[in-house]
Amino acid sequence: MTELYVFCDDHVVLTRRGRGRRPRLTDAELVTLAVAQALLGYHSEHRWIRFALVNLRGMFRYLPNQPGYHKRLKAAQPLLSKAIVMLAEQGPSWFDDVWMTDATPVPCGMSRETVKRSDLAGHAGYGYCASHSRFYWGLKLYLVCSGDGMPIMWCLANPKLGEREVVAALLEHNHHLIRDGQILLADKGFAGKEFKQLTEAMGLRLLRPDRKDETHTNGNLGGVRQWIESVNQTLKGQLDLEAHGGRTPAGVLTRIAQRLLAMAAGIWRNWNTGVISKRSLTAYDSQ
Repeated sequence: MTELYVFCDDHVVLTRRGRGRRPRLTDAELVTLAVAQALLGYHSEHRWIRFALVNLRGMFRYLPNQPGYHKRLKAAQPLLSKAIVMLAEQGPSWFDDVWMTDATPVPCGMSRETVKRSDLAGHAGYGYCASHSRFYWGLKLYLVCSGDGMPIMWCLANPKLGEREVVAALLEHNHHLIRDGQILLADKGFAGKEFKQLTEAMGLRLLRPDRKDETHTNGNLGGVRQWIESVNQTLKGQLDLEAHGGRTPAGVLTRIAQRLLAMAAGIWRNWNTGVISKRSLTAYDSQ
């Protein structure tokens, strides 16, 4: 937590200028507190602040109550996203030639009454999760990451939108991060002439499994595709992606960013300390 705070204070958070009272909890301290919450598995902000008030008072000059923490955290979503990219740039995997992309469900409701009353209406929708053979109501997380799982680009979208259209928009929005000759590993759902032309225009080389009606080019890429599946499993199994608890668009976006940042921070520190499994978070999920 101390290393992350120093990094955020030096490289992520901009110096506040102008008039006005300075917040008692700084932005760097807020980011550190948010990452610690995700790594320790506290889904409830009430329980997390209660734990922090008892156990973390010596690390922070000031700890807000739950409403204040919730308000600050929801407004800090752009800061969390910036911290993800800054941490990614510090790791050796940032210079890898291969990036991976995939989508995973983010359920936001389990009942029909929730669907009708939720503030996510108009943003979320019904989708199908093939890995669990079930339908769900919520959003889809699209992630572009390096081979060790370090997040590079990400977004949330309605599951009814086409995967190629969403990833194309994600790549266009973050075109400044793409290097010429970069390989993008995707699944067979990203087949299509238009998508291939788009990636080639950006300097990307698309690598995906062959479809049954195509001539042999890359094969099934089964072993390599397990990389991105294991990244999604880390988000779901260790960081409780599906238990985010968000009930508004801003709330869901912030909680997903919080979990991605926690994974990025764990990978960043594992590189610094020489841990063999860069995405292992077991050293950080105990109290």
